[in-house]
Amino acid sequence: MTTVLPDNSALLEEATKAASIATFQGGNVPQINEMPERRKRKYTIISADDHLVEPPNLFDGRLSAKYGDRAPKLVDMDDGSQVWVLDGQVLSVIAINAVAGQKQDEDLVEPRHFADIREGAYDVHKRVEDMDLDGVYASLCFPSLVGFAGVRLQALPDQKYALDTVKAWNDWHIEEWVGPYPDRFIACQIPWLNDSKIAAEEIHRNAERGFKSVSFPELPGKLGFEPLASDAWDPFWKACEETDTVISVHTGSAGLPVNSEGTMAVATQFGAGYSMIPATEWLFAEMAFKYPNLKIVMTEGGIGWVAAVYDRLDHAEGRRETRRIWDHDIRPAEVFRRNFWFCTLNDPSAMPQRHRIGLDKIMFEVDYPHADTSWPDTQTRADSLLKDLPKDEADMIAWRNASQLYRHEVPAAIQSDPEAFGQR
Repeated sequence: MTTVLPDNSALLEEATKAASIATFQGGNVPQINEMPERRKRKYTIISADDHLVEPPNLFDGRLSAKYGDRAPKLVDMDDGSQVWVLDGQVLSVIAINAVAGQKQDEDLVEPRHFADIREGAYDVHKRVEDMDLDGVYASLCFPSLVGFAGVRLQALPDQKYALDTVKAWNDWHIEEWVGPYPDRFIACQIPWLNDSKIAAEEIHRNAERGFKSVSFPELPGKLGFEPLASDAWDPFWKACEETDTVISVHTGSAGLPVNSEGTMAVATQFGAGYSMIPATEWLFAEMAFKYPNLKIVMTEGGIGWVAAVYDRLDHAEGRRETRRIWDHDIRPAEVFRRNFWFCTLNDPSAMPQRHRIGLDKIMFEVDYPHADTSWPDTQTRADSLLKDLPKDEADMIAWRNASQLYRHEVPAAIQSDPEAFGQR
């Protein structure tokens, strides 16, 4: 495979423009670590989509001594801001959209110093405290610094160093993030995208260590890797199927699949499109036909579009162009129904379509610490979505579907009583 570093310059420039123009000495968001009151719980919740901010010491001691001082590091700048230096690359956005804790009725400030990031974003012990007050039992956390699927590491010129850095990130995630609270976190690895055979070996190795999921870019061909439909990925898909490793496809992990002539404010409204287009690409790439037990999650794209995709698949069935591109006994809609899962952040108009979407394929997401997050009022948002549903259906969306998919057990006491954890 060939790979090029994704051009994040436009996103970085936009995020920089959105940042505070104050002097970046840190501490410009004084309320950032205030602890809200513990919310009353109605639902047990597993979030299938949260994020972590890589702490400054993540790579300390995790790369071979032969690399000297090349380990990724946080650097203080003369203007008081901080940047990450990644083997010569300077990343000025240290925590994209990590704004949890800021007052929602004021302008949100993109942090440029760790003093302006809520501790729960990068300190796992503080994160569990935030989950406890919000009533979230378990969480799957995507990366930030390295890209949602680790893409930023793949194009480093020294490929041996790049692979070792990917492994170091995964080591930290399973040992330092998930390790202290294995009941509270679902381990999600980043893959090696430059060689699917090596990637498959890593899937097997990491499955033995407790990883349940892998974050994978929506459209790898856009980034210079092999396209989704390439047979080159077969060893990877096969490894995921054999280990029951869930493939988590996060919106934005390969850039934005929908171009807009408008501003970022316009672009942020395309959440459904950002997930619908890649989902259709994944379906017709046919990896789920070849590997029928593959599990694919479309993350942070909402669910309102799913019923529309089924309508289109049904409409197109039997048409000549569909028969030409899908020469299988099983219908595309059947594969979509069997192999794909979806996440809801706030889709009230989709609830009446939940059976058409697939009640057992919908999971809840909190999106901590991003601007869309329901924290610290996740229970309120969940209730607005689920209050009119039968309890068994509400439980499926709130936690049971994620528990089954990721093989993450929820103790019986917590299933029946959401107040039964995190008493402090």
